[in-house]
Amino acid sequence: MKNCCDMRGFLSFIVLRLISKKDMSGEDISEEIEKRRGTKPSPGTIYPVLKSLSRNGFIEETKEEGKEKKYRLTKKGKEEIKAATRKFCGIFYDMKDEFGKFC
Repeated sequence: MKNCCDMRGFLSFIVLRLISKKDMSGEDISEEIEKRRGTKPSPGTIYPVLKSLSRNGFIEETKEEGKEKKYRLTKKGKEEIKAATRKFCGIFYDMKDEFGKFC
C-alpha cells in the first residue's frame, strides 16, 4: 500500500496538508505554495501530484459548478495525513531548535 510519505519529496505531503485545511484547486495550491516559498510551482509540477494522490484514493474532485476543479480529502486521505504528519513530526521535531537558528 502506498502512502504519501513514500512519494518523491515532500510535495505530496504539502499538497495533502493544504487540501486538509480546505478544498482547493491546483491553482489555489500553486498560489499558496508561492506565498510560502516565493516561487510558484508550474502546473507540470502540481497536477501530477494531484493525479497521484487521487489515484491512491487520498483526494477526490468536488462536485462544484464552473470549470475549476477542486479537490478534497477522502476518508483514506484524512487517515493518511494524520499518519504522515505524525511521521514528519517524529523525524523532524528533535531538530526544531537547530532549525530555529535559521528562521
